[in-house]
Amino acid sequence: MASSKVSVFQILIILCAMLYLLQAQAAHSFGKTLPDIGMIKICNISKIYQFGGSKADTGNRRIEDALDQCNLPPYGQSFFGKPTGRCSDGLLMIDYIASAIGIPFLNPYLDSKANFRHGANFAVGGSTSLPVKENANVSGTRSSLNVQINWMSKFFVSNCSSNTYCSPWRHVKSLFVVGEAGTNDYTNALFQGKTVKEIKSKLMPQVVRAIMRAVRNVISAGAERIIVPGQYPLGCFPIYLTAFPSNSSTAYDKHKCLTSLNDLAEAHNNYLQHAISTLQTRKPHTKIVYGDYYNAFEWLLNNAPHIGLDAESTLKACCGTGGKYNLNSNQRCGISSVPVCPDPDRHISWDGVHLTQKANNLIATWVVAKFLLMIDCKK
Repeated sequence: MASSKVSVFQILIILCAMLYLLQAQAAHSFGKTLPDIGMIKICNISKIYQFGGSKADTGNRRIEDALDQCNLPPYGQSFFGKPTGRCSDGLLMIDYIASAIGIPFLNPYLDSKANFRHGANFAVGGSTSLPVKENANVSGTRSSLNVQINWMSKFFVSNCSSNTYCSPWRHVKSLFVVGEAGTNDYTNALFQGKTVKEIKSKLMPQVVRAIMRAVRNVISAGAERIIVPGQYPLGCFPIYLTAFPSNSSTAYDKHKCLTSLNDLAEAHNNYLQHAISTLQTRKPHTKIVYGDYYNAFEWLLNNAPHIGLDAESTLKACCGTGGKYNLNSNQRCGISSVPVCPDPDRHISWDGVHLTQKANNLIATWVVAKFLLMIDCKK
């Protein structure tokens, strides 16, 4: 009987993998198709634990600071009809992943009255990978990645009255998402006048070590399936395009993104993937999957017209005003006088820093497709 179940499962995985490969080939050829995100349900995941910054935060920063930008209208307009602390017009990637798995949206850890039966979201908008004391002039939250890891430890200890959290098999059906992390560390450094060369040589090794330290901590807590996302192509975001313009055409790539900042993101991703590979060899019974946000974003740029995006607005903020990229640092989204584009689903960038609901949906689908082929779904 057991062998029969395994065979059926193996057939399911092979069929899903074949479907992914066929659709991926179609996407490459025609730029129109992405795999069905609902396929993740075969992985039998019942809980998610999320760490990171504003692109994953479902409300922790809002609890820390009720006046946070992402807790003001028009944030949340496209799905919730009101701000929820999510830095988008609607759903985030983690919301789509949770829905695909078949569990409710993750509640923020700092909500003391929330239900955490299906996991918890420890991510905080503005958080850094390195402790705040190591980042001069950091504004906003002090809930860096190490703080979030400490929250996780307290969370599991406080729930030890339940075998769900304390048994040796408590995380067999759990997914841990560590990041994306490091963006705010690099952003702080860039706005402090650090060069990309300095960041690569001095800051980047520290950032990646901090991320991998967090990964090792979640493994020590019992995690068996982990996604560790990389950086997006930073040079394609309106905030950086506006802050670091260049008169040289060679400073920009084919998408008109800043080459130097994309190189920074790629260097981080290469460094991170090497670190993940090294840890994976030491932890063969834990599946550690790299989340390729960079190439998922590139896919959006390459195929914008075929997936409902406005090719002329891929580098412009939907909610914003002024300048080439519809972004003015003195008139940011959330101020009542700042306009919103008529159709956010045609844009990638919501406010110049964060993604629209539509972009989050597409990137989540891309990441899940990769995840399916690499993660252990037999448990």
